[in-house]
Amino acid sequence: MKLLIAFFALLALSTMTVGENTDIDPGLISELRQAANFNKSFDDPYVAQVWLVDMSSRISPYIKDPKERITFLTVVHEEATLAGLSPELVLSVIHIESLFNRYAISRVGARGLMQVMPFWKKEIGREEDNLFDMRTNLRYGCTILAHYIQKEDGNIQRGLARYNGSTGKTWYPSKVLVTWEKRYFVTG
Repeated sequence: MKLLIAFFALLALSTMTVGENTDIDPGLISELRQAANFNKSFDDPYVAQVWLVDMSSRISPYIKDPKERITFLTVVHEEATLAGLSPELVLSVIHIESLFNRYAISRVGARGLMQVMPFWKKEIGREEDNLFDMRTNLRYGCTILAHYIQKEDGNIQRGLARYNGSTGKTWYPSKVLVTWEKRYFVTG
């Protein structure tokens, strides 16, 4: 029963989208292509362990299996770091976009954890990519988000609005930033 309730809650949340704007920046397409084959791990095993244990406890209500959580968090950290983003910010985006459901689909067709629009696959010439694949979705989503934040001169709020396709509005960035502050922010 809880699974059914969660499914319908996710269905309602999945109306948010990424990259609905049809004005595609050639620089973003280039960044997505470059990111397609990169892999990065934690530099320090101790730091990795501390972060993974801490974040694992924070997302345990959403990803029940401990091994699955660690795998997920490792990939989030890798992809966020590759894109130059805070892994905790990425977790906040995932929390708002899909509530950690890698199979989420929005009403306009955005897919996966970070709700990436399928047209990006065609734009970068990788139509075979599966946006329900965790790493693929995170690679696209993190690259797109980082690009939009950079395009907004480092302004995370405006970058988040672009990411969601709600440029000029604050409701989406506010939701992500409040989630980041209250659930995933790490001090020290």
